[in-house]
Amino acid sequence: MRSTYVVFAALGLAGATWVSRLPQIRTRMSLDAASVGLLLLMIAVGGVMVLPAAGTIVARIGPRQAVSAVAVLVGAGLGAVACGFALWPPLLVAGLFLLGTATGFWDVAVAVHAAAVERRLGRALMPRFFAGFSLGTVTGACLGALMSAWRVPVSLHIGVVAVLVASVTPWAARYFLSEPARRAARPPRVSTSGAGSSAWRDPRTVTIGLIALAFAVAEGAGSNWISLTVIDRHHTTVTVGTLAYAAFLAAVTLGRWLGPAIVGRLGRAGALRAAAAAACLGVVLFALGPGVWTDLAGALLWGAGAALGFPVGLSAGSDDPARAAARVGVITTIGYCGFVCGPPLIGFLADRTALAPALLVVAALMAGSVTLAGAAHPAPPIAHEEATDTADAVPAYSAHQGGTHADPHTGDLGQ
Repeated sequence: MRSTYVVFAALGLAGATWVSRLPQIRTRMSLDAASVGLLLLMIAVGGVMVLPAAGTIVARIGPRQAVSAVAVLVGAGLGAVACGFALWPPLLVAGLFLLGTATGFWDVAVAVHAAAVERRLGRALMPRFFAGFSLGTVTGACLGALMSAWRVPVSLHIGVVAVLVASVTPWAARYFLSEPARRAARPPRVSTSGAGSSAWRDPRTVTIGLIALAFAVAEGAGSNWISLTVIDRHHTTVTVGTLAYAAFLAAVTLGRWLGPAIVGRLGRAGALRAAAAAACLGVVLFALGPGVWTDLAGALLWGAGAALGFPVGLSAGSDDPARAAARVGVITTIGYCGFVCGPPLIGFLADRTALAPALLVVAALMAGSVTLAGAAHPAPPIAHEEATDTADAVPAYSAHQGGTHADPHTGDLGQ
């Protein structure tokens, strides 16, 4: 379980590192708000391109191999960003695209593995695994603020983190669940791609994906725009803006760490409704408040509310172990559209109004999520024959507990 936390944290560190230096990147490339939105679009488009196939590939090769491979690509993407900042801006854009592609694949792989651990232990752990991701983002943001205050070169900072992520993540993934192995008893009767197609036709899965999309816009907008909004609106320093970004991420981390208790008390649907309401109020306070301190309070409430949407949605999509990879792939794909649409939408609106009023779009999406949250209630079990057929389509992790086979995508937790 500790290895899962490490991998989530490494993913958060990778993303927050380059975002924490976004004010310097904006200055270096002389970008306006709309151009920043297009820059952020590159990383999101890369992620969305691989997501439709990610669930199928992860089911075939297993999360361990998938995470180990894409961690190297994440490091390469960050390295290209570092070199591009120093030498050639188009290389920076290409690095963001590669980073988004690898990150999208990584998201599905680590989510499938986390769902397996969650089912194995019989506890709602997904929010806490995402708290590990958020802890990585907080670390990256605080480190970025420190590097900015110390005037450490952007390329050196991002380059060192690239090497760290590419080396530590494969080591941690070695302690994941057992690698998948196909059943020898009989050949599969349904293809993995068929399982994925079925997941796209499931109304509950698609609705959960729409909730994930709204929360992805909320989290992505906070991560990408809070620092720039504080700097532009109140004419503060880069360090102050980055610290506001770090405060938002700290609230996300705390919300996810407390997530299992919140879900246990309110249920999935109730937790999503409460989270969406908190995020909506936080965005309004941040956008309309009169000073830096009200912006900080709004960012904290916004982050706490944005914390639960994606992990609770993935957990809800993983109720059926046999279909977990396909449904997680669908939910993640739809959710990633929030990262695709959100940054440029806010950037284009900000060109016509200002950053703070443009962020009210996030508040509207959170208000809409309250009405869809009922889809997160536990799904009824599928028929035995259908479950068996679909299970055959997805490689199962081999494990034995008391002489019985473990559920697909679960396995021996080891030490």
